[in-house]
Amino acid sequence: MSQKHDLTRRDASKLAVAAAALTITGAPFISKVKAANNTVQYGFIGTGSRGQYLLQHLKGLDNGTCVAVCDVYEPNMRKGAELIGNKPKQFKDYRELLADKSVDAVLIATPLYMHFPVTKDALDAGKHVFCEKSLVFKPEEIHALRALSNSKPKQTLQVGLQRRYSKFYQTAKQMIDKGMLGTVTHIRGQWHRNTFAKDPWNKPLPKDRTDKDVNWRKYREYSGGLTAELASHQIDVADWMFGAQPEYVVGVGGTDYIKDGRDIFDNIQLIFKYPKGQKLHYTSITTNRHCPLFNAERTEFGECIMGTQGTIHITVGTDSEPALGMWYMEPALPKVEGADKKSPTFQASSSLASTGKGGKALPILFEKDTVTGNDSFVDREMKFARQWLYRKGVLVPEEDRNPVDIELESFFNDIKANTKPKSDLEVGLHDSAAVMLANRCMYEERKVLFSEIDNMGKAEAKPVKKA
Repeated sequence: MSQKHDLTRRDASKLAVAAAALTITGAPFISKVKAANNTVQYGFIGTGSRGQYLLQHLKGLDNGTCVAVCDVYEPNMRKGAELIGNKPKQFKDYRELLADKSVDAVLIATPLYMHFPVTKDALDAGKHVFCEKSLVFKPEEIHALRALSNSKPKQTLQVGLQRRYSKFYQTAKQMIDKGMLGTVTHIRGQWHRNTFAKDPWNKPLPKDRTDKDVNWRKYREYSGGLTAELASHQIDVADWMFGAQPEYVVGVGGTDYIKDGRDIFDNIQLIFKYPKGQKLHYTSITTNRHCPLFNAERTEFGECIMGTQGTIHITVGTDSEPALGMWYMEPALPKVEGADKKSPTFQASSSLASTGKGGKALPILFEKDTVTGNDSFVDREMKFARQWLYRKGVLVPEEDRNPVDIELESFFNDIKANTKPKSDLEVGLHDSAAVMLANRCMYEERKVLFSEIDNMGKAEAKPVKKA
């Protein structure tokens, strides 16, 4: 971000080049091609827009090999096979893909209402599963999937919540746990779009497809709307940073601006209340893209994490924009000369006086930029140099990899090591429950307790057969 500083452009350029050169303290990262029998062979189910995006990222990974793709719509199936580029088998029925014994794992990017049936069948077929968020769509699916997945402890189940794999978000969580923000009391999250220019949920219709086939996100019978498609990411961030799940949610939504036959809301505002009084304030609208974070240098989405001693502004990166994370120390209260600090007069006069100037944004520092007692002289000096350049606004810390790549790579690594994913079953189920209950509070116009999910759908959930 642009800030005023007291060094010349020439000095800044020299320092930036020097810092970049000295940052390379070890050998450069080189992807090594592994033997075929050391990679996870996977099938991909659902090669529409999101599926194609993931396949583009999967193509750059060397610890998984795509051997099959599946989509009910043949052009999407063929496009998926073309994107991954190694001539995978092609299926229109996902059950045929699951019957293929060469497939170790499946990645699922179908419409939301199909997440549970495909995931269930995949687990029953003995496959490891990566499923995009929201993990499930209906309350009974929460209970059924929990029982099923827990009965198959050797099969990995991961949900697509990539912020859990971001260095910025992991560092923010570490800062919170160390008390650097004091007591975190509030989080504000937003995902704003202006769909009057271009609506991503109103794609053109091929002659052989209906609006519900292509633009299924617009309809409640298939979709969780803005809450499932967008808010789910940031609800998960709040749960993670607070270290808890909400007690209840209140909110309001409306279909006020987009009149295209949809029955989901085109704007939502939600408040989630957590056990220690902490609250997530969330908003998603479709009429404006402005984001009041990072000097408005980014649009649409981001989170503001507020504590008694500091604040973090944070947002995940995209393929064309870097992730951003900035830290603001809480300014000291203004002093009032000669006032008794314990008197009501002091408190009242302080509230009417100047609140003081805010502090400058400080970068969130990764481990590579943090000075330790084990650093060599050169390493220590380089860290101090980078920190100085960050404060001057000459350099900005950036993640070295897209969290989408990391979450996909981690899925394959967790399969081979039989380790627990960062975004595991319970993370996915808590997130899905929050989506369902938030939608319910808006549809029914009432406060909805999170304890309600314990009994919702249990009559419909079928018992799991023991293997």
